[in-house]
Amino acid sequence: MRDQAQLSDREQEIAQRYAAGSSYQEIAASLCIAPSTVRTHLATIYRKLEVSSKVELANRLGGADIEPRSHAELRAVVSELALSLEEALSREKALSEVLRIISASHGDLDLVMPSILGYALELCDAEFGILFEYRQNQRFLASFTQGIPQAFQDWLDDSGTFCASRQTGLGRMSKQREVINIIDVKSEAIYRTDDPLRFATADLGGARSFAAIPMLAADKLVGAFTIYRQTVRPFSDDTLRLAQMFAAQSVIALENARLISAARR
Repeated sequence: MRDQAQLSDREQEIAQRYAAGSSYQEIAASLCIAPSTVRTHLATIYRKLEVSSKVELANRLGGADIEPRSHAELRAVVSELALSLEEALSREKALSEVLRIISASHGDLDLVMPSILGYALELCDAEFGILFEYRQNQRFLASFTQGIPQAFQDWLDDSGTFCASRQTGLGRMSKQREVINIIDVKSEAIYRTDDPLRFATADLGGARSFAAIPMLAADKLVGAFTIYRQTVRPFSDDTLRLAQMFAAQSVIALENARLISAARR
């Protein structure tokens, strides 16, 4: 049976922290390494200990025996870990590129926002996305869109700044200041009313699963970062955490543009 003796001191430390519940980012910050390096170490740890989950890792570190895996099972585990690592590196690359674009944009939101939305849609596996700016009193303006069906885009253009009712995803998000994750926009009672935003979202946009992430500057709501799928495929917690990172970058871009605009006056 394989045991912890095969792990280096650094691998032991990372394994213990990860099994105890620390995230990649927390481990990376405490050890002054990159999150991608943490993932690389974990892939090696999983392979050496022949485990495929955090639960199995914790059990193995605690001294529990685990049934040996066949070569086919081990190959499947390694393949899954390699894919996960590739996806994680893609996320980091996208976020780094977004930060680079923001820093080089000189406040040009027309350059920054399509890139942020584009990366978000690709990595969150969503069909289209909208960045809404908040105008107080439940009112929103769709400032930037990506991949949106033309009929929905036309409705947003015609509506300009509109009021989102409290039953809509946007309305609930603005009131609660929390991520709103809707499994199926057509399954909620508001869809059976004459609410114009829900009609436009579901019927003109063809959206089914939807998530709205609040964009906050300190405690102030400045907008909503929304992503949509046109089939009923709810967004996972991991995907929503990723979307929140893109929402945070959008806030940085908006604040940069505001500061640059103020400095030019």
